Amino acid sequence: MNIKDTAESWETLSSRRPFEGRKTAVVTDEVRMPDGSVATRDYQAHPGSVCVLALDGEGRVLVLKQYRHPVRWKLWELPAGLLDVPGENPLHAAQRELYEEAHVTAGEWRVLVDFFSSPGGSDEAVRVFLARDLAEAEGERFAVSEEEADMELSRVPLADLVRGVLAGELGNPGLVNGVLALQAALASEGGLDSLRAAQAPWPARPYEA
Repeated sequence: MNIKDTAESWETLSSRRPFEGRKTAVVTDEVRMPDGSVATRDYQAHPGSVCVLALDGEGRVLVLKQYRHPVRWKLWELPAGLLDVPGENPLHAAQRELYEEAHVTAGEWRVLVDFFSSPGGSDEAVRVFLARDLAEAEGERFAVSEEEADMELSRVPLADLVRGVLAGELGNPGLVNGVLALQAALASEGGLDSLRAAQAPWPARPYEA
């Protein structure tokens, strides 16, 4: 049996946006169900995101602690950001976020894992990259503001992050997916060489390579 997600779109009879925010929106669709009934579905329209699991030569992962107002928690996260420009190359966005949030560059990039953050309530698609061969970026640091001005930066051994995820102590979805995917890749027969290329297709957010 081939276990694989498939793209599908049921008939949408109407669609409106009762709220349009600075970065995201709320969409209300009337959708025809398989039994012929019509259901209302409200969800967040989201441009998509990228995360970077930056792994240094000592097996440590670069993580940031940031306040997230909707959940009222400070969460340990991977460097991440929105795909602000429609059709933006996700690798370029990931390289930008690693530089802006951590002032770090990477010489080697792979796709680690793709996922939908909350498919029952949002169309956000997330791509997590694995970045290696790290170096401090040249020049001055990027100026941060708002929540980012209060961020903490650390490098944590992968094993400690895996333990924290399984203990329920770390809950950011990008970090959870990235850390467990990296652990699985390291344990696989092909190791990190089995990971997809950095410019691998992303059907959920098509882009120009």
